[in-house]
Amino acid sequence: MPKGSNQKLKLSYLCKIMQEKTDDEHSLTLQQIMHELEEEGITAERKSLYDDFAVMNDKLGIEVIKEQIGRETFYHVGSREFELAEVKLLIEAIQSSKFITKNKSAQLIKKMKTFVSEYQAKQLQRQVYVNDRIKNMNESIYYTVDGIHTAIEQNKQIKFQYCVWNTNKELVPKKDGAFYKVSPWFLAMEDENYYLVAYDSEAGKIKHYRVDKMLKIGITEDLREGKELFNNFDMGEYVVENFSMFHGEKRRVHIEFPDDKVSIFIDRFGKDVTIRPAENGRSFVAVDVAVSQQFFGWVFGLGADVKITSPEDVVADYKKQIEEQLKGYCGE
Repeated sequence: MPKGSNQKLKLSYLCKIMQEKTDDEHSLTLQQIMHELEEEGITAERKSLYDDFAVMNDKLGIEVIKEQIGRETFYHVGSREFELAEVKLLIEAIQSSKFITKNKSAQLIKKMKTFVSEYQAKQLQRQVYVNDRIKNMNESIYYTVDGIHTAIEQNKQIKFQYCVWNTNKELVPKKDGAFYKVSPWFLAMEDENYYLVAYDSEAGKIKHYRVDKMLKIGITEDLREGKELFNNFDMGEYVVENFSMFHGEKRRVHIEFPDDKVSIFIDRFGKDVTIRPAENGRSFVAVDVAVSQQFFGWVFGLGADVKITSPEDVVADYKKQIEEQLKGYCGE
């Protein structure tokens, strides 16, 4: 039997055919497999295919299942590196992620489909959509994240331009394009945004930066600084204080609320938050937060039946802030 032009690639093509064209619901006979190989310029004998299936199972981790149906024998790929349900879950995560751009979402989803058969990929296509919800517009974010990880692994400082959006929806560097230089220590995600938590040696303190607003990142030759500040660093606490409630003086604040709103406080502050009963179907929590206008706005948004009860100066500031807001609404 004459050999096909791609004979050396026989095993590679066989793996591709089996993974793309078979799954738990779709199988091929040996004759159909041989025909698919012929379409690729490859000839194969039955015995050689048996040997190839053994290699796929034992050496390549591709499970080939043999099934007898009547007089016909069928073959299909069983377990895969990613099951269909897992691929669906990952695609949903990609679609719902705000920091992944619309273009990159489409690229990643296309790649995810290669983990399943062509029949399963058609099922996924019915699920796939990249909607018009807010998506990040900075395509370089993936390279920025990779650069930050590399710098952390190499224990090096980074430099970058930090930007803001202008009215033309363009990222414009702050400080006239001057480069920031910091020691990167952690990456954190909050409200679907990536943040770099770093040490600014010039300011002598920990700062954070939105990764999608960082451009032209470069790794310097200088070693990272500020290690002593991160020895007992609590990322969870930092996220709550700085991202969830924005900037402000950290205070222990007591908040009283109806019992039916307890899940709001658990979602915000975690299951470890201490909840104590008050009266008439109400409870209160004592939490450490960065007191700010954003924090007051969050409390106000929970409704009139939620109130800050102490400390007194925070209560007074909260009432003053709400009064000013209400005056603004009334046009006074």
